Amino acid sequence: MGKKRRVTAAAGSVMTVLLLAAGCGAGSGGSGGVTAVRPAGAEQALGDGYDSGYGSADSADPAADPAGEASASAGRLAVREIVGVGSAVTDSAGATLYRFDKDTAQPPRSNCAADCATLWPPVPANDAQAAAGIDAGLLGAVDRADGVRQLTLGGWPVYRYAKDTRAGEAKGEGVGGTWHAVAADGKKAADKAKEKAGGAGGEEAEGEQADGAGGNAEGGGLSAADDAKLGKILVNSEGRTLYRFDKDSAWPMKFGCLDACLNTWKPATPAEKDKVSGIPAGLVGSVKRPDGSEQMTIDCWPVYLFTGDTAPGQTNGHGKQGLWFAVDDAGKKVPAAG
Repeated sequence: MGKKRRVTAAAGSVMTVLLLAAGCGAGSGGSGGVTAVRPAGAEQALGDGYDSGYGSADSADPAADPAGEASASAGRLAVREIVGVGSAVTDSAGATLYRFDKDTAQPPRSNCAADCATLWPPVPANDAQAAAGIDAGLLGAVDRADGVRQLTLGGWPVYRYAKDTRAGEAKGEGVGGTWHAVAADGKKAADKAKEKAGGAGGEEAEGEQADGAGGNAEGGGLSAADDAKLGKILVNSEGRTLYRFDKDSAWPMKFGCLDACLNTWKPATPAEKDKVSGIPAGLVGSVKRPDGSEQMTIDCWPVYLFTGDTAPGQTNGHGKQGLWFAVDDAGKKVPAAG
């Protein structure tokens, strides 16, 4: 009898693995018709203290809330100077407010729901008041599908970030390449700071994300390129090397690169089906990250761009910390150089 139970349990384990593998490779949707995957345990970080910009920051509870409650009203808004960000809007408790690139301002619409809205709680519009430096005429509201009447600023729905645990923190700045602290006029605080400082680039068109490493803009390509040292490696449409991270997981799909890690490693834009070459199409897919953005996957592994690669063809990220590796044309990680 005991032997029979062990056989049954083993069969169940095999079935679980098969289901996980099938879940990664099955289905359609996502960007350009490539395989779309909803990760298992998306909000469970695999972070292991790699908060140096090469791995994950701490795995704070996504349900944490700097203002005491995710649904707390904004109260009297303020404009605050935040180190590394610039002048950003905070609520009455000092929590930084954010906007999401995948939302729209005209008309106002939120595209952050379900798990996304747990990590990025929408700010209710009730009782919100403009303080000095904020035009009250820019405040508004949008009715969400979940019944919350969400505050808007300059038409953009605004959110808190659950991992900001102290007043004036802005851990959500730049997360996924799509989340940004919001300025008093509804634009991105970091872009306003660049304009003020006379920095290059200014503000990109609304709804688009500029990224020096070819980051998470809409649409993308994928091909195999010849590298003198590494052989055939995968690159995006701009010829920039794609990497995978050993602290991520493919089965079930989980993310080890979160928070500070995303300042250095940018999630790659999902590839469009008709722009994939040099790799079996069945290995190419996309996954929804905890912040709601979409990321390219190769053989079920999320792939990234390295900000230390400043030109096409560079592979400066390969072998970093013994955790980051270029990907070959069979979808496998390229071994570290001997």
